[in-house]
Order: sequence, then C-alpha cells, then structure tokens
Amino acid sequence: MRARSYLFTLYMEYLYPQNQAWVGDLIRWMEMLEFSEPAVRAALSRSVKRGWIIPEKVGRKAYYRLSPRVAWQVQTVRERLYSYGSVWDARWRILVYAVPEAKRTVRDRFRNELILLGFGTPAPGVWISPNASLEAARDLVGFYGLKDYVELFQAERFSKSEPLDLIEKSFNLKEAQMRYRAFLSAQPGQARNAEEAFVRLTQMVHEARKSLFLDPGLPPELTPPGFLGVRVKERFLELYAQLSRQAKPLLGVQSAA
Repeated sequence: MRARSYLFTLYMEYLYPQNQAWVGDLIRWMEMLEFSEPAVRAALSRSVKRGWIIPEKVGRKAYYRLSPRVAWQVQTVRERLYSYGSVWDARWRILVYAVPEAKRTVRDRFRNELILLGFGTPAPGVWISPNASLEAARDLVGFYGLKDYVELFQAERFSKSEPLDLIEKSFNLKEAQMRYRAFLSAQPGQARNAEEAFVRLTQMVHEARKSLFLDPGLPPELTPPGFLGVRVKERFLELYAQLSRQAKPLLGVQSAA
C-alpha cells in the first residue's frame, strides 16, 4: 500500500494537471524514494486493476493516466493542501446519511473521503463542516451512488454551548496537534543536492497529505486556542518553496503529446 500511496503523492505534486506519466519517470522518482523497480511495477499493476490509473501506449512507451475519479481526488487534496480558507460565512455544511449495512464497504470508503473533504462527525450518521465544499460533497455522493441515502444541508447554529465543544467532539485535533509539534520541532538543514531536496520535498508533502485526515482547516473563529495549524502551514509552504527550487532539475517529465 505504501508504494501506491507514494505514487498518488507523485501524481499530485509533480504531474498535475496533466495527470499522466511515462513509466520511466515514475520508476526514476520512486527509486530515489528507495522503492525497487519491481515494487513500482507491481504497484502500478494493482492500481490499474483497482481502476485508479489507466495504461496508455504512445509508440513503444508506456504511460499511465489517472482515472477521472482519482484526478478529482488529486485536485481536492491540492486545494486543501495549498490554499488558505476563505472568510467563514457563519454557516455549517451538514450531511446526514442512513446507508444500509449491505453497503458497509461503500459506506466506509465514503466516510474516509468525507474526512478528506474536511467533514467531522459529532454523532453517528451526522457529518458537519464549517467550510467544506458542498459541491465536492455532492460529487462524492454521486460517485458512490448514495443519493437515495444522503441529505445535505447548509444552516446556522443556534445552540448555547460553545462551538469549540462541538469542534472537539467532531474532529481529531489532538492527534493533529501532536504531529504539528513534531513537525515544528524538526530543524532540517539545507539539502545538499537536488536528489536530497526531491526526497525531502516528496516525504514532506506525503506526510502533509495524511494530516488532512486530522485537520479540517477550521476558520479562525472555530480554531482552539494554541492550535498550531496556521503556523505549520506557513512553515510547510516556506520549506516547500525552498525544496522545490532545489529539486527542480529532477522534475522534468517526458510528455506523451
């Protein structure tokens, strides 16, 4: 799973928006990340079987293009990873579902992707977010064929309890805070060469992508005091710019066009 997960990171970071890669570029990058060529080819084969990528031939060269579904995921992750939230409109996005047990596998995948969009759950079957995209949520419902089991709302909150109590119940911010402390305490020196910069950049983006499942990117009005999300994002973008410049000589790809 780890090799496939890193392949997703490569497509997200270095192959957007074309969403297509020559197998030689993928192998070259993955070998720098210490994955063997057989492991890369096996990961690509499994990804094809799952419908995540689509093989293409151009002349004698093999290319792999992201499926439309995974390309949508890439765009969603990039939007959350590299942009700051807009001004909050004081409304909550609410999704309620009652998915039958017969669709448990689909339901579990759907729930994981709701988290990726920035939703949290204060109670079984209820998901909330102050700023997730309702359009993206509708797309997700349609993809999983759950429109008969899901309702979406946008509403204001009138409870007398503190909104931070709701945030604490709905999101795993404690684990995010632990990860953020570790990130800020690390003091990496300057990368010695382009390959080291590439490895560090890719690993940093890969870990940041995981953090999206813990930190929904709350607006300032709803962020607990002392939460490190904004500081981490600023540091991440600073290191990102620095490492991207250093790694640039290794980031050229062969296009199928």
